[in-house]
Amino acid sequence: MAKRQLELIPRNEKKERPAKKAASKPAIVRATPKTAAKRAAPKAAAAKPAPASKPIVRLTATDLAARQREISVSEFFTKNRHLLGFDSPAKALLTTVKEAVDNALDACEEAGILPDLVIVISEISETRYKVVVQDNGPGIVKAQIPRIFGQLLYGSKFHTLRQARGQQGIGISAAGMYGQLTTGKPIRIASHTGSKKPGHEYEIQIDTKRNQPVIVSERELDGNQPEPDKEKRAVQRAFDHGTRVELEIEATYKKGRHSVDGYIEQTAMANPHASVTYVAPDGERHEYARVAQELPKAPLEIKPHPHGVELGILLKMLHETKARNIVSFLHGEFSRVSAPVAEEIAKAAGLAVSMSPQKAAREQAESLYKAIQAAKLMAPQSNVLSPIGEELLLEGLKKQITADFYAATSRSPAVYRGNPFLVEAALAYGGGSLPGDELITMIRFANRVPLLYQQSACAITKSVIQTTWKTYGIQQSRGALPAAPMVVMVHIASVWVPFTSESKEAVASYPEIMKEIKLAIQDVGRKLGLYIRRGLREADAEKKRSYIEKYIPHIGIALQEILGIDDKRKEKVCATLKDTLERSRNND
Repeated sequence: MAKRQLELIPRNEKKERPAKKAASKPAIVRATPKTAAKRAAPKAAAAKPAPASKPIVRLTATDLAARQREISVSEFFTKNRHLLGFDSPAKALLTTVKEAVDNALDACEEAGILPDLVIVISEISETRYKVVVQDNGPGIVKAQIPRIFGQLLYGSKFHTLRQARGQQGIGISAAGMYGQLTTGKPIRIASHTGSKKPGHEYEIQIDTKRNQPVIVSERELDGNQPEPDKEKRAVQRAFDHGTRVELEIEATYKKGRHSVDGYIEQTAMANPHASVTYVAPDGERHEYARVAQELPKAPLEIKPHPHGVELGILLKMLHETKARNIVSFLHGEFSRVSAPVAEEIAKAAGLAVSMSPQKAAREQAESLYKAIQAAKLMAPQSNVLSPIGEELLLEGLKKQITADFYAATSRSPAVYRGNPFLVEAALAYGGGSLPGDELITMIRFANRVPLLYQQSACAITKSVIQTTWKTYGIQQSRGALPAAPMVVMVHIASVWVPFTSESKEAVASYPEIMKEIKLAIQDVGRKLGLYIRRGLREADAEKKRSYIEKYIPHIGIALQEILGIDDKRKEKVCATLKDTLERSRNND
């Protein structure tokens, strides 16, 4: 009966569940005037209508055109000063000193004067320093001082193909701009061109909108240059001619390989003909005496090589030349192009020999470009470079680094993109001053200027890593610098060093350059390998001799027992054996 009653209930009809027990009533909270106002506020806010969205303003081409502005090079580098090496306070101090020292050395060498430099860095506060660099160069004429120090991309080296430290005309004016941005103070320049002529002192700032110098003050100087720093009486120098540059910048001073101290030490190493006096911010004085009493061979200016000129540059040269015909243009504007060769190139390009270069169209310039690339021309002149030289490389290394073995080499000049360049390498190995369980120390130079940053991005470092050092008895992990008590120094000299950026901290990895670097390193590496193998042989032979010397007395005793000789005869036999051993040692 119970089953039938259950079947009468429809399947989709649920049974009523028993009601749950009533939950306990929550405590009553009485609303105060404040809480009532808070509760009412959201409701009131929700009741307000939503604000209407602002209509999107569409700009016309005229509106966009009105916003276009010309950007001066000073404005660009003001916002992108990291491109020039001013990306950190520590690096800013180094870059400032570097640019001033490079200019001083270039000026002295161009005038045929042995450089005598004074560098003083004074701490004003923890984040502010005054930099003073003084030289005994030819000085600067009055009219040129404002533009050299107060205008970016102004100089004498950009349009010439000649080995020099500076290239772009940016460095020292950029340092002045950095000081102006960080301290608000102008750069101060004092220059004398001779003892019988008055000197001139300027305070200059840069108008970054127009890239023009702004003269804050100027005055005429009588007598010799003012001293580098009145507080540093120990380094006072008076020159009849020369330039003194003073800047106040925001920076930090740190010791180490990548500091100003390391830069000046390496500069003295690569420029043994210069005398450098350096006073650090802590008052410590460093004297780097002149090692070479003669100036290096003066580099010569050359004309561009045709194989290194691109089509756009060729077209520009055609329109700007003063030559009257194509033959005189090729012969006069390029190196290694004689008149007969120029005539052959013109004919190969399908151009009339008497054609005016200024009237050349783009198609004609392209035909001429292809004919130039197909022509067989002599390599650029190689005697225009000024290397340091093997002897001075070794002297510089020995002066700064104590080691057991030194080697140096200077390669013959080579060419990349039509520009001649030359690679020199030197190394110092062993000695107690070099750590044996660390990676080797790299010292890189480009046109005698130390390169302290971006080591891993430099063609020099890549070439050293790609060299098989195990061949010369040096341990090396894959893809890393070798580990040994060794310093490797590489110098690249060229009429145009291909840096990876405007800050000139690393050399671009052109295949021709890397090939020459490897060959130079392999040359000194072979010399090192001979030294290491000879040392190993000598150590092995010495070990064997020590064993023999150890057992000579026992041999004497055995002979005495076998032959029945007396003690005097035994001592004589032992002495003869030792003498024979010593002679064999000397013969080895």
